[in-house]
Amino acid sequence: MPQTTLETNLARIRARIAEAAVQAGRRPQAIELVAVTKSAGAEAAAGLARAGARDLGESRADELEAKALSLSGAGLDARWHFVGHLQRNKAARVVAHAAVIHSIDSVRLLETVARIADDVGRSPQVFLQVKLHPEETKSGLLPEALPEALAAARALRAVELAGLMTIAPLVEGDPPRAAALARTVFTALARLRDELSAEGERLRLSMGMSDDFELAIAAGSDCVRIGSAFFEGLSAQEVRA
Repeated sequence: MPQTTLETNLARIRARIAEAAVQAGRRPQAIELVAVTKSAGAEAAAGLARAGARDLGESRADELEAKALSLSGAGLDARWHFVGHLQRNKAARVVAHAAVIHSIDSVRLLETVARIADDVGRSPQVFLQVKLHPEETKSGLLPEALPEALAAARALRAVELAGLMTIAPLVEGDPPRAAALARTVFTALARLRDELSAEGERLRLSMGMSDDFELAIAAGSDCVRIGSAFFEGLSAQEVRA
């Protein structure tokens, strides 16, 4: 695994985040970067940790489990985020390793995660995933269901409510339209956060990926989930190693 390539890509991504934050009148240090390893193997994930990416993200329970154990066995300190669709029957495997779960898309799933966390003595942070564009392939709570879900999250002792998450619509072959839709979705989530935050509460926003994270930061994102941009310049074999 070419470590220098990962280090170069990490430095470039951090610079882009900092520039986007400054342009939005925000502090670069306030933006959390999650390096998503869903397309990468355990060695590539370890390379990111060695390069200085402490927060790593996974979208499948089995991959999270395998990579978390692999990196821990290698003595590498990583804080794991689960960013993919989570089935209730796999929640225990995710709770065992993830410090943050970004994809809570129903009250039933929230309650399952809280019950398991209570049983095993863990307290993951959770983001409620919100669906703001009609895509069949994406899950999430509809805006009208958010007040109930937020109330449930606030009442559960075994999870810590971190905030709200969304994913911009997938648009292929039309970058201007993709950017316009992403901006609309990100702005809508920021507005919902402002409307639904309880007094004295600071709900964070998890939004923005490799193709749109600068737009997300401009709209108020506190956490960006970036994957493919970390592996530019590497072959598929190197990434999957």
